[in-house]
Amino acid sequence: MKRIVLLRLGHRPERDKRITTHVGLTARLLGAEGMLLASDDRGIVQSLEDVVGRWGGHFYIKNNVNFKQEIRNWKEEGGKVCHLSMYGVNLPDVTDELKKCDKLMIVVGAEKVPPEIYQLADWNVAVGSQPHSEVAAVAITMDRIAEGEPLEKEFPGSELTIVPAERGKHVIENIRD
Repeated sequence: MKRIVLLRLGHRPERDKRITTHVGLTARLLGAEGMLLASDDRGIVQSLEDVVGRWGGHFYIKNNVNFKQEIRNWKEEGGKVCHLSMYGVNLPDVTDELKKCDKLMIVVGAEKVPPEIYQLADWNVAVGSQPHSEVAAVAITMDRIAEGEPLEKEFPGSELTIVPAERGKHVIENIRD
């Protein structure tokens, strides 16, 4: 089973609240096991924990982490680090290598990332060499490395389940013990 964790750098609480939440939601949906937030924002943690509580699954959020230490620990445990940016090698050129990783940390920044990230990462990957959203970068990268995994995953322990329908909304409230 492939393990993926997301490291979010440079979150600015007043400006990036929704984007950081969406980065976490996207990573969760596409199979990440958790998100490491390299700043202090209990509101983001609460929002994502609330989603996991209602919609199920196992997704953790660690607040106010030291990014250098988290990267060092990840690599010591045999993990690889992929920094998503608009600079670096093109995503299609490294997709096969990323797919081979059993343990992958995906790093996305909000503002200018610290220069040492470019040295600490195993790959600096351009998801299009133009300005773009970090939410899109995470979604595109995780989809490319998913190797055909279905998007309609089961999330155990959910209070709510959406039933696919051509029109309207069909949501089931699950009975929990």
